[in-house]
Amino acid sequence: MNTSATADLGRWLQRGLEQLGDVAVLSGQTLSRALRPPFAFKAIVEQIESIGVRSLSIVLLTAIFSSMVMTVQFAVQLARFGAKDWVGNVVGLSLARELGPVLTALLVGGRVGAGIAAELGSMAVTEQLDAVRALGADPIRRLVVPRVVAAMFVLPLLSTIAVVLGVFGGAVIASMDIAVPISQFYHAALRSVTLSDFLSGVSKTVFFGFNIAIVACQRGMAARGGTVGVGRATTQTVVITSIVTLISDFFLTKFILALTGETA
Repeated sequence: MNTSATADLGRWLQRGLEQLGDVAVLSGQTLSRALRPPFAFKAIVEQIESIGVRSLSIVLLTAIFSSMVMTVQFAVQLARFGAKDWVGNVVGLSLARELGPVLTALLVGGRVGAGIAAELGSMAVTEQLDAVRALGADPIRRLVVPRVVAAMFVLPLLSTIAVVLGVFGGAVIASMDIAVPISQFYHAALRSVTLSDFLSGVSKTVFFGFNIAIVACQRGMAARGGTVGVGRATTQTVVITSIVTLISDFFLTKFILALTGETA
């Protein structure tokens, strides 16, 4: 029993290291091609529309309702100490530094990652990728680079929208539910959130976008076994991108805090 469990763990670790190596190789190839002409501006614009514009509804709903929940919860706890008027400060800072960027990356990443993996996976199992290579074209330049560049460009914009709308949603529910005027909530949030706070959150989404797109492309292009393989690649992409986003958020946060000299 123990031997079997050890063998399974060994195989799982081996597959994980192989996938990590494949992602690292694809990352290097993508970066080298992205920095050399010709640049596929048309394909990048199409991916920006697909990744960004079509994800706006998810960002709107998530930002507004998550900030409303935060506002109500924080108001209840702060009211115990007579500090209910500080709810705008807490919600604004939480949204700008962590919740806005991370929630946006998780939800948009799940949608975008699944879409990319399914699209490229379908091309892989139907041998369309082989056809692209046979025609002398580079599938990484044509298919991977536009998606990665678009994701890195779109995630910061969506995160910014999430923070702004989140503060607005929190201000509305604060005025309706806990009798804190919208102007007071808004000015409290502005006073507490500095440009450094905002940039520290938004800057992380550039890396989130890269991680999401590169993992989705690698899993999709590695799909085998027909429609079952495509479904497996899609599921793996959603799980892996979510885990990678949370892990990278921790290390990026530690790095940014060390860079800015902030300590507990």
